[in-house]
Amino acid sequence: MLDARDRQLLAHIQLGLPLCARPYQAIGDAIAMPETEVIERLTRLKHLGLIKRLGVIVKHRPLGYNANAMIVWDIPDALIHALGTQLSRYEFVTLCYQRPRLEAWPYNLYCMIHGKDRATVLAQLAQLDSACQLTDFKREILFSRQCFKQRGALYPRASKQRAYG
Repeated sequence: MLDARDRQLLAHIQLGLPLCARPYQAIGDAIAMPETEVIERLTRLKHLGLIKRLGVIVKHRPLGYNANAMIVWDIPDALIHALGTQLSRYEFVTLCYQRPRLEAWPYNLYCMIHGKDRATVLAQLAQLDSACQLTDFKREILFSRQCFKQRGALYPRASKQRAYG
């Protein structure tokens, strides 16, 4: 399924995309592959499910966003899609997704808010509570205490048949 050029491309993108106007061209230049081929291969690998997604990792703290909280709610299953869609429309909501409930953790809707400080994050949460009518649902507010290293996926030197990531 993967050839040597796919593996070379995967090894290169795990370092992150270059910050330039044409990142796929820069990747291609680095590995002697035309930009169109880089895009075609990445598209194929994504369609095959070997790459789940390409995304941006934003390092919030250097940008002045020193407070972040994951808010988790226990939302009735019939409402979760509508509420998740509504929450994700707010510019200060950086992640919003559903997870299955666990026996010891009954929460199924997760939402990340970043702000300059805790007061800002709490004010944004109050805005969500009011606008989305969330005050009746059980929730937890989990402020980060530590900033962990953020990075993209690593692709091991996989066999010729399979890639993980």
